[in-house]
Amino acid sequence: MSVLDRIAERQLVVVTGKGGVGKTTLTAVLGRLLANRGKQVLLLEVDPRESLHQALGTEPSGGEVVPAGPGLSIQNLQPGAVIEGLVREKVPIAYLARKITESTAFHQFVEGAPGLKETALLGHAYRVLQGGHRPRTDLVIVDAPATGHGATMLAAPGLLAQAAEGGQLGDMASELADFLADASRCDVVLATLLEEMPVEETLELIELLWAKLGIRPDLVVANGMYPALPHGAAPTPGMNLWRARRRLNEAELGRLTASWEGPLLKLPLLPLDRGPALVKALVALLHEADS
Repeated sequence: MSVLDRIAERQLVVVTGKGGVGKTTLTAVLGRLLANRGKQVLLLEVDPRESLHQALGTEPSGGEVVPAGPGLSIQNLQPGAVIEGLVREKVPIAYLARKITESTAFHQFVEGAPGLKETALLGHAYRVLQGGHRPRTDLVIVDAPATGHGATMLAAPGLLAQAAEGGQLGDMASELADFLADASRCDVVLATLLEEMPVEETLELIELLWAKLGIRPDLVVANGMYPALPHGAAPTPGMNLWRARRRLNEAELGRLTASWEGPLLKLPLLPLDRGPALVKALVALLHEADS
């Protein structure tokens, strides 16, 4: 079974990596590829700047679920809005719910409770998978915050469960933490560039996830690798720069593979702007690399 076949069997996939390494584009590529395989996929984005819709050529989400093609949809989520939505659900009297969400004490609680925001976001994904979303969703892929913040997100339900032990909130967080710890249902995919700092942060994150959470990523994807030089390329300044970047990529690839023995797929640098054309091309290349 290929690594993408295994990922297709999961329910929740969290994509993270150093900022600027292409994790949002990778999220879009994974979503499109798995939707092409017949899965009903929801992509969740937590960045308020909303860039996922640009990769897929849709309208911005603004918190709503937006169709992005057969079997695929996207949603931008902000933790405050998710938590306020839960309050409105639990307090059906609109006036009382509004008084709660507008109170100073509520906002202080949201800001101060350890792991509450991150748990709310992952909890939304969990509820979607339990049937709280139409159309039916088989798989949620989260475009998570960068590197260390992604690890913090994954650790948050466990921290909140300890802080609120014995209460309804603690029980909900504990159930979510158990779900995230189930490697047959949840997965982590890391995006990187074959450059010194992104590779270093990727290796550190792999160690952190295992040491703190017992999580081993299912896949590392190296984005934007310079292609091999054309045979007989003239030694022009442009070709010399290309050659230097390729050598750097190869050196960092060697360092990455020396420390990471798990699945690794490489995607080349393409002369395309971010958007549907780039996603389509990378879907084909990722499928080929996994074959």
